[in-house]
Amino acid sequence: MERNQKQRADAKRWPGVYYYESKDKLRDGKPDLCLWITYKVGDKKRWEKVGWKSEGYTPQVAAEVRAERVKAARHGQDVKTAKEIARERDKRDKTIDEIARAYFASKGDSLKGAVTDHNRYEKHVLPVLGNFRASKLSPLDMVRLRKAMEGRAPATIWNALELVRRIVNFGARAKLCPPLPFVIEMPKKDNEVVEYLEPEEAARLKEVLDSWPSRDAARMLELAMFTGMRRGEVFKLKDQDIDFRTALITITAPKGGKTVSIPMNSIARTILEQQLAWKAEAFPQSPYVFPGKAGEQRVACGAVCRIKQTAGIPSRFRIFHGLRHHFAVTLANSGEFTLDMIGELLTHKSTAMTRRYGQFLPDAKKRASDKAAELLASHAGLDAKAGTGKKVLKIGVGE
Repeated sequence: MERNQKQRADAKRWPGVYYYESKDKLRDGKPDLCLWITYKVGDKKRWEKVGWKSEGYTPQVAAEVRAERVKAARHGQDVKTAKEIARERDKRDKTIDEIARAYFASKGDSLKGAVTDHNRYEKHVLPVLGNFRASKLSPLDMVRLRKAMEGRAPATIWNALELVRRIVNFGARAKLCPPLPFVIEMPKKDNEVVEYLEPEEAARLKEVLDSWPSRDAARMLELAMFTGMRRGEVFKLKDQDIDFRTALITITAPKGGKTVSIPMNSIARTILEQQLAWKAEAFPQSPYVFPGKAGEQRVACGAVCRIKQTAGIPSRFRIFHGLRHHFAVTLANSGEFTLDMIGELLTHKSTAMTRRYGQFLPDAKKRASDKAAELLASHAGLDAKAGTGKKVLKIGVGE
């Protein structure tokens, strides 16, 4: 609206307060009133829109806003209009969705489980919290998110809440929002599932892999099956990471964060030799062992689902993740590997991650328990095999 369309509200009661009638916005069947204020900052006269009467703004409210601006100007303070304040707030206190977009963009391909995290955000977090400003979040909003995910596994809810925490922490570091003033209460994760293949399932999968026409896809799964490597680690594997001389595979920036090397067993060596020979003809310029389109880093492999279906593997079995578990379970079941050694081969940064496979060590634990009983009995002069409490008579020479 032009200034000449504004009218004084009441010069004596509310100096500097103006209004105009809307031509298309109605309130109680009458034209709505838009309230404005005017004041000076230095020698410059400012006009500032306060709001509509239908929104609860009155000439008295407008006068109070004006009094704050005049007081600030009189004391040499920086006087900002509501629009400027809102614009600055938008910069420093963005919505969860705005922060999330920046978070995912900043991480790019380096984010572990980027696709899963993004899908989790879109499905669970965005509908509930997406339009909230980070500064307005409260513990009650976390309860609302958990309520919206009711019926989901505790680990799924935990991951969604942890994702909110990561997003807001990123926003605080990037000056996009203030940090959370409270600690998000996390549910207990009690549904850690260990996936593994029964012997007949493993045999069917290996048979399908041996005859699968797309050999690079088959070799990817074979490498995961016989090394326990993660999907992302297989996709990111480069020629320079393979050392046939020392029989080592270097895993750069794994989930634990620190570059590590794992031993290259004979089956893995054969798989990699065959794959590199194939790649030398198909994608000679690509640095990746299992290149994607145009030789770039692979981000997906549609063939693995078809392979799983052909082999009759249950749909709930997450093929790459499941084969990693299968690798660990097979070693644990053999009784020839300690949990520490399994953790080393899986490049776990914490023994807590490996403990889940302890349930598959019954025979090894039984042997350890028997050996412990034998040593303790011997130390006490007892015969563990003869039964508790039976002394072993030690008859020396001359007795």
